[in-house]
Amino acid sequence: MTLNNNKHFAEVIESSLQGFKAQCWQWDKPPAFGSLVTIELSSRTLFGIVYHTQMGSMDPLRYPFPYQKTEEELMQEQPQIFSFLKTILSCLIVGYREKGTMQYTIAPEPPKIHAFVGHASTELSKEFFSRNNYLHLIFANQQLLTHVDELLLAIFKQQIALDCLSDIKLNNFIETFSLLSGNDYRRLKLFLQRAEPLIHNQNG
Repeated sequence: MTLNNNKHFAEVIESSLQGFKAQCWQWDKPPAFGSLVTIELSSRTLFGIVYHTQMGSMDPLRYPFPYQKTEEELMQEQPQIFSFLKTILSCLIVGYREKGTMQYTIAPEPPKIHAFVGHASTELSKEFFSRNNYLHLIFANQQLLTHVDELLLAIFKQQIALDCLSDIKLNNFIETFSLLSGNDYRRLKLFLQRAEPLIHNQNG
């Protein structure tokens, strides 16, 4: 798990109040889908959720070519082709911490271009996930995210790995999910069917 690693790994290249895009410094080591990331500003810490990752070429005129060889073989024979690759993360801003208080709202200002992106520490992750208020921003941006339930399952996995998904929090999550989805019973039931193995493994 990278949750204990606070080192920066990416840099903001596009920014808005709702979210940001960041380019990884190492194209082949992006954070997992649904990861909680942070941006340290002078007066606050922004929290983002990775909802999309795209790999490709830095040069629009130079496309990756299928060589029918393994990565190990290509590294030995043509290592230069990897220098043209990039990985871009799309992150939704789901809150910020300022003056010791966690706020689950859009921050007053977007992150600056070239701001560094880092993994949220275990301590900050547990503090952030101690409440389900971040769900409001996720559901409010469903059209942008497209795979909301997949994202929520990934966030579930994080909380289980952090050992911070208690029965009380799970019940609160289900209640909030139901309200934000317009009491869509079918959607909630299907989601819980997929989440059940994760919850069972945690309790087992």
